[in-house]
Amino acid sequence: MRIGITIGLHAPDESLWSNGIKQNALYLLMALQAVPGVQSVRLLNTTAVPITPALPWDLNRWPTVPFDAAKDDLDVLIELGGQISGEQTAYLKERGTRVVSYVCGVEYIIAMESMLFGRKLWGFDRFINPRYDAVWLIPQVEESSRGYFETVLRCPAQVAPFVWSPVCLEMQAASLPQGGVYQPRGQRPARISVMEPNHNVVKFCLNPVLIVEQAYRQAPQWFDVLQVTNAEWLARESAEFIVLMNQLDIVRQHKAVFLGRYSTPLFLQSHTDVVVSHQWSNALNYFYFDVCWQGYPLVHNAHMAADLGYFYPDSKVGEGARQLLRALQEHDAQADAYVRAQRERIARFLPGHPDMTRTYAQMLGHVLQGPMR
Repeated sequence: MRIGITIGLHAPDESLWSNGIKQNALYLLMALQAVPGVQSVRLLNTTAVPITPALPWDLNRWPTVPFDAAKDDLDVLIELGGQISGEQTAYLKERGTRVVSYVCGVEYIIAMESMLFGRKLWGFDRFINPRYDAVWLIPQVEESSRGYFETVLRCPAQVAPFVWSPVCLEMQAASLPQGGVYQPRGQRPARISVMEPNHNVVKFCLNPVLIVEQAYRQAPQWFDVLQVTNAEWLARESAEFIVLMNQLDIVRQHKAVFLGRYSTPLFLQSHTDVVVSHQWSNALNYFYFDVCWQGYPLVHNAHMAADLGYFYPDSKVGEGARQLLRALQEHDAQADAYVRAQRERIARFLPGHPDMTRTYAQMLGHVLQGPMR
């Protein structure tokens, strides 16, 4: 079986950290390489950007070629990070290639916000492909977006295993002290980091800040600083955000800063003792795994990974504060055991895990055996 996974490069040296899509493509490639009967898996670039050694991944380990160089040599094309046209779809279909849409974003929510709040998402020339042979959804987007995709794409959807690997994290953390792995802080007060992207309601910093505020009111001696990244623009431009923040003790007492964007491994290693997070309809996330794999205490509400870090349910800010205080008081005494436990629990999401490999083998078989659309 010969498989291609689409990406859409914007620059010859595009960062793996500009968004999660490139990482997603790499991890899916690694997962499918483990499936029996798979002869080759390649990343196929759908843009005109050239493929050069400037790309931040090993082209031998993760073969990457232009779409046109592979279009005659595919059994399955998985459209993930770069869209193909109607003409390209027809070309593949004529040669017996099955086309899968791999969905890894909360597209219903993104489309809804675009329509309601005037955020340009696509124009009138937007192409919606009606000829997918399958739609694969990662688990965390099923609840919000399954009906949206099944209706718009006119194709039943299946839930595909979520895949993560430490390979990108470890590439970036290799030059950091101790590989960027958490080091106990001793007796000093803690640096708390909130690193939500703040692009939309799915991963927004407000609830984490409220969690930190509640914990700070109970035990201010434990806190050095609250650092909220990707929030500088909010602290400068949003009157609503500014007014709310100025109600908080941790802000009034000059213990909070609102910063721009930072590299996750570097910010963890240089500035962080505990991470506090919150998600809404996105209960699996690379960021959570990056934090936990490196041994940092993560206070979070991601129910699909409730065995990781320090879990609180839903939007229960009071329970989040309790978990944060627990992490501040207990984590250092079990730091080594925590790293081992986190990595053991994350193993089920790693490429090559037997359950994942078996599921992807079944899904590929279903695609190849089903009728072509």
